[in-house]
Amino acid sequence: MRPYSKEIAVGALPVLIVFLIFAGVPALPLIMGVCLMAGLLLLARARGGLAIGAAAKKAPTRAPQYLTFGDIGGQEQAKRELMEALEFLVKKDALYKLGIRPLKGILLAGPPGTGKTLLAKAAAQHTNSVFVAASGSEFVEMYVGVGAGRVRDLFQEARKLAAKEKKDSAIVFIDEIDGIGGKRDGGQQREYDQTLNQLLTEMDGIQGDENPRILLIAATNRKDSLDPALLRPGRFDRHIQVDLPDKTGREHILNLHARNKPMAEDVSLAKVADETFGFSGAQLESVMNEAAIYAMREESDTITSAHLAQAIDKVMMGERMDRETTREERERVAIHELGHAIVAESVRPGSVAQVSLTPRGQALGYVRHHPSQDRYLYTKTVLEEQIMIALGGAVAEELNYGGRSTGSRGDFDQATHIVRSMIESGLSSLGIVHPQAITTEQWAKENASILDELTEKTRELLRGHLETFQRLLSILIQEETLSGDDLRTQLQQTAA
Repeated sequence: MRPYSKEIAVGALPVLIVFLIFAGVPALPLIMGVCLMAGLLLLARARGGLAIGAAAKKAPTRAPQYLTFGDIGGQEQAKRELMEALEFLVKKDALYKLGIRPLKGILLAGPPGTGKTLLAKAAAQHTNSVFVAASGSEFVEMYVGVGAGRVRDLFQEARKLAAKEKKDSAIVFIDEIDGIGGKRDGGQQREYDQTLNQLLTEMDGIQGDENPRILLIAATNRKDSLDPALLRPGRFDRHIQVDLPDKTGREHILNLHARNKPMAEDVSLAKVADETFGFSGAQLESVMNEAAIYAMREESDTITSAHLAQAIDKVMMGERMDRETTREERERVAIHELGHAIVAESVRPGSVAQVSLTPRGQALGYVRHHPSQDRYLYTKTVLEEQIMIALGGAVAEELNYGGRSTGSRGDFDQATHIVRSMIESGLSSLGIVHPQAITTEQWAKENASILDELTEKTRELLRGHLETFQRLLSILIQEETLSGDDLRTQLQQTAA
């Protein structure tokens, strides 16, 4: 279209209408006809835009041909359960022989970054199936019926694509299914309910003898929020938990991501796995990637242990900040972090990896811990030790300055959260009691009792290390970092 053609047309149209009125043409029918034509053009353009948007949303995501279960680390139990559930797509003859009803849906539940999407893609490769993916948010619209239509289109696209590629099965993957599968509360969310009802209808319509055979795999990190009608057998027949990897799983994941990276001889991925307790697979991949970036910045040919340590700190705490602090603030931060470190090393020997005064994220300093072993059950003693470690920084400030600072706020939040867990688990003097049966006054009294007792224990512990504390303080202020080994050496010398 030529420049200014739209402006010329808009300007000429009123002139034409005025001319026709003077020529004797009735004005009202003419104006109504022009408005009607303009409305039809706008509606056609809008429908075209919606169609383009819907087509873009329905575009299938195909699984990479190279992604297999062997390329996914740290989820051996989940992989084993998923592969067993997929047997009905691989061994079809055995189904008819034993009268097995094919599965309709598999739900993958677990924290973010644990590999749920990767497992779904590997499932498509394992079964030689077409892979069509969508996110739960793509079905949420304000207009009634749009989301339900997209659900129908998704399953139709899977069937068409399987027929086109001449495959016997198709896997439909919906990520973050809690976006459309949440519990219905009987409100007026008609669009939301229609979308969920359509999904239930599509799952009920999956037949064991159809060709291609359809399997729905969904992922969520909020399984407790899903509607019971979606979770019942006959829809999602298998629920597979995809948890954070343990130490062996973390080492496996690190080895997978180290395959294409030049590692220095001093690197021990087993040690890195020790220091990354609670990391997801996505975070471990980020650690390896950030370590490679640090190596590139230093123009190093290999990735060293120092690069990996920096990467762990960045993923755990955030990017290093260039904050200017006063001498008094620097000293107070050093005292605070040493309080955490000495208490941690006293109650759990060998647990401190590093003490640092480097500002990262919102923290002016930090202590990086690594547990001797992964722990999933906590006794009263273990929880009390965690509270003492959290209180160590504030108590150290009190012993040196006679008061606390705002830097202890996060530590107090952590301590009170642990106290709540103790009370709700029946590990306090209140005994086994329902949380809702406890009054606010009882909560406050029990919380204060536990924290006061453990604060005094922490104070006595740090008083026994005052001489070592001052020696470590001068080293930390001068060097900015203190390794766990140096900390333990100093504490052992005092004990001797």
